[in-house]
Amino acid sequence: MAVSIRLARGGAKKRPYYRIVVADARSPRDGAFIEKIGAYNPLLAKDDPKRVVLDTDRAKHWLSVGAQPTDRVARFLDAAGVQERAARSNPKKAEPGEKAKERAEERAAKLAAAEEAANAPAEEPAAEPAAEEVTEVAAEAPAEEAAAEESTEA
Repeated sequence: MAVSIRLARGGAKKRPYYRIVVADARSPRDGAFIEKIGAYNPLLAKDDPKRVVLDTDRAKHWLSVGAQPTDRVARFLDAAGVQERAARSNPKKAEPGEKAKERAEERAAKLAAAEEAANAPAEEPAAEPAAEEVTEVAAEAPAEEAAAEESTEA
């Protein structure tokens, strides 16, 4: 018989209250159980000592017999120091999916194109004043040459 340590829901609608029970894995969530070893009230503040009440001696006994805790109960047992919960490592969890990556690439390409379009008109006006400077310099050059000729003639 597979035995599990799990939560059995009680309380009213929208007002959950859970019993931490040892039950046959095949029995319904709120159905028959072997033993009640604690309670969990999610409506209380996280630092409230009455939020999770657990009989650690009985929990240790059932774990030694082979009862398997659910994920949530394993967290409670770890917090109580009864059983250490192995840390999960999923490095790909935060990595976006393929479609999200494609959308990000498209967005980056659009931004790059927009920046190029914004920079291109800004460069053209900068090129026009340079052309005006060349014409001004060209106009000044004949005047300087004329002044140089006058000084050589004198």
